[in-house]
Amino acid sequence: MPAVDEVEPADVRVVGVSLDCADPDELADFYLRLLGGRVLWRRENSVGVRVPGLLLIPQRVEAYRPPVWPGASVVHLDLTAGDALDGPTERALALGARLADPQPDPRWRVLLDPAGHPFCITPFAPSPELLAD
Repeated sequence: MPAVDEVEPADVRVVGVSLDCADPDELADFYLRLLGGRVLWRRENSVGVRVPGLLLIPQRVEAYRPPVWPGASVVHLDLTAGDALDGPTERALALGARLADPQPDPRWRVLLDPAGHPFCITPFAPSPELLAD
């Protein structure tokens, strides 16, 4: 298959990221307080949280087991904080996150959310032009 720089399928698009967990309310509240945004719905088994640029959907999974860091093949969120890593990291910790061990690079922080999902607070972000539709 040849390399492709851009493809525009008309019938499929990303609408959100679902995060498996034991307690959707707890995880939704964590990301809402960390990133801002608003709750779009709260149901027994899922919560829709619109955060800037993304819809997160914490969803209840029976017998949930958190991913293992490092080593498990997981999707994780990259959150940019510009050059100010310490303040956002401290706020995430105060909200219930914990530092992952090991930390693979001193230029960013890997944390685990209350359900154990890894996420990074990073100084890196693509230019707005790259993200424009």
